[in-house]
Amino acid sequence: MDLRRLLAAVEESAPIDAVDVLAVELAKMVDASHVSLLIADFSGNAVARLSHVTAAHEVSNGHNERVESLSLTDSLYERVLFTQSLEIVQEDHDWLVLLPVTERGDAIGILELSLPSRPDTETVDYLVAAAHALAYVLIASRRHTDLFEWAQRNIPFSLAAEIQRRLLPSAYAAEGGSFTLAGWLEPSHDAGGDTFDYSIDREFLYASMTDAMGHSTQAALLATLTVGSLRNSRRALASPAEQADTASGALLSVAREDQFVTGLLIRIRLADGRGEVVNAGHPQPYLLRGGRAVKLDITTEVPFGVQTGHYTAQPVQLQPGDRLLLVTDGYLERGASNVDIEQILEETVERHPRQIVNELAHNVLRATGGDLRDDATALCIDWYGPSGTRHATGGASRARATAP
Repeated sequence: MDLRRLLAAVEESAPIDAVDVLAVELAKMVDASHVSLLIADFSGNAVARLSHVTAAHEVSNGHNERVESLSLTDSLYERVLFTQSLEIVQEDHDWLVLLPVTERGDAIGILELSLPSRPDTETVDYLVAAAHALAYVLIASRRHTDLFEWAQRNIPFSLAAEIQRRLLPSAYAAEGGSFTLAGWLEPSHDAGGDTFDYSIDREFLYASMTDAMGHSTQAALLATLTVGSLRNSRRALASPAEQADTASGALLSVAREDQFVTGLLIRIRLADGRGEVVNAGHPQPYLLRGGRAVKLDITTEVPFGVQTGHYTAQPVQLQPGDRLLLVTDGYLERGASNVDIEQILEETVERHPRQIVNELAHNVLRATGGDLRDDATALCIDWYGPSGTRHATGGASRARATAP
């Protein structure tokens, strides 16, 4: 791969053209009749064809990045994203190659190519590296344009939903050696103020989940104040208890007496798995250990904004192989409570946290008939320990390369 040539072509193009420019260069290098990027949309059930470069190295789709949306259900595309492995299948006289576009476990989309012959090992290695490079091109380019964000939207967003999305981390999954995590927010018809967040520094993994009371823009504004306070304190190296104290004080200074936010704050020491947790009126987290799922027995304190308080962090010791799951009360209300979280955790031990949170979302939608009265949010953390590291996903596995 001529990486210098690829990066130069991307840098010399406008941000909205970066993917197409890379696709054109890739098509030339492997003699592909077409190259496309399919980007995963916010529903988690489909991919949208963001670009399509033809054999003549022309870009199609015009100015409509949602001109083609493909369902993931029972498809090759679903397998590629689910297993993070490439697929090679023969279609008429061409060979279709599908590769996951992923960075540290964050499944961004799929690179699709048509080749005149079955690719050899060297070409496959080249394409895997190109798909990995494409992930970084997307991450860098989407900072400068709304194009990729718009392509991911399967439905129009309300103002509350727009605010809520801006409070979430830019990547919903992360693989960090001693841990892997993934989060997912399944919004109600009227956004309910749920958020999740995480950050990693040299010493700790920080994670949080909050749920602002109410719905629509009022809940979104409460969530904005809370998340802003938590991030500001965290970036000043505050402990979970100190973050909680500050967030509660910020709400008390602005919010009405009947307004509050529940929250769960966790900090895990990367060196040994020693954690501390603050529960501010939030549902208890689940711990899967040795194949058995239980709720953690943690004292629940008052929500943020109820009173000026001195929150207490409670100790938690994670062991290699543990899985920790945080949820909001959207999983516990009305029909959503029919989702058996403990059973799902015990039956899906081998799956990636990204798959766990997506499966939980699909289960809550089935249980409620798609009529969510409150947001349902989940954050799953797998702990391997400093000596049991997991390599970050940044290239497709070749295990599923198939041909008829």
